[in-house]
Amino acid sequence: MKWAIVRRRVNAMGGAELYVRRLIAELARLQHSVVLVTDGSVDIPGAADVRVIPLDNSRADQAMQFDKQAQLLLGSLDVDCVFSLERNGRQDVYRAGDGVHRVWLQQRRRFAPWWKRPFMGVGAFHRNMLQLEAQTFHPANTRRIIVNSEMVKREILEHFRFPEDRIHLVRNGVDVSRVQSGKRAETRARFGVRDDEFLLLFAGSGWERKGLAFVLAALRKLADLRVKLLVAGKGKRPCCAPGNVIFAGPMANVEDAYAAADLFVFPPIYEPSANVCFEALAAGLPVVTSACNGAAEIIEPDINGTVVQNPSDIRALIEAIRFWKARPAARPVPVKADLSIERNVRETLAVLELAAAERAAEARR
Repeated sequence: MKWAIVRRRVNAMGGAELYVRRLIAELARLQHSVVLVTDGSVDIPGAADVRVIPLDNSRADQAMQFDKQAQLLLGSLDVDCVFSLERNGRQDVYRAGDGVHRVWLQQRRRFAPWWKRPFMGVGAFHRNMLQLEAQTFHPANTRRIIVNSEMVKREILEHFRFPEDRIHLVRNGVDVSRVQSGKRAETRARFGVRDDEFLLLFAGSGWERKGLAFVLAALRKLADLRVKLLVAGKGKRPCCAPGNVIFAGPMANVEDAYAAADLFVFPPIYEPSANVCFEALAAGLPVVTSACNGAAEIIEPDINGTVVQNPSDIRALIEAIRFWKARPAARPVPVKADLSIERNVRETLAVLELAAAERAAEARR
């Protein structure tokens, strides 16, 4: 079959972008044909027929410009199904991997300093995103929605009148063999981590949303423990970070970070379902995350991780870190969920094929 996949930016590091690359590679392996509609960002997957939409507007207007041009392009393509990972005016299947923008803004206001709250979400960029989101979640514009967590499904049902029976849960999938192939001893030596030190790992970019500040606050209160923190990802380095924090920047071989670490700590204020948590679990690491992360749904408390209800609850984070430091024999942790990309592609294809059949039936009428 022939699929059109829509994603504005496709680079090497973002969770949604990595998802696109892995999905395209797996679809190609299964002999499917893929047209990728994108803005021409770097690291375009080679297994797709890439159609580039150049954008020349400001950041605030680029989403609208991309939507308008994408609709024109998609109307000229002969495909069985349009699968969008971007908030667009019309598609057969939309994957809500970015969650619900209005909920993200609510969470951002909740955790921002009081003096910033009145200014959150008032710009043209956010107005445009909210407008596109309302169009995307209108049942006349989208046949089926894929969510990667029950949390996002609840948010859609709460804020939009989209039929529940047209929303499908397909949890993230990761390259399990890759994340299990990291080099522990070499990586710890490279970053100056001794054998007797307990290494925490935080991975991801967009540190405000993903809760790095809370991890740093917890670390300051753990001076009695031989603990270090490795931060893998892109962000503005805090001016007052503790001395036992290692800022590694984006790591192409992130599997080495998982291998080097003893505990993955990731308490976001809003995350639809963090891929990095799936990767950490697949690598055998216990995961400490927040209830604001859809990936928390696969955590079994005290077995493969800890879920704190409030990401800013520093005491709860400290207790979780102490709990897992005292249990080195718990690693590698067990995971009941199937974390594989193969399972994810299989379940995604089932939804795409359902939408393709509906599209074909509609065309025959």
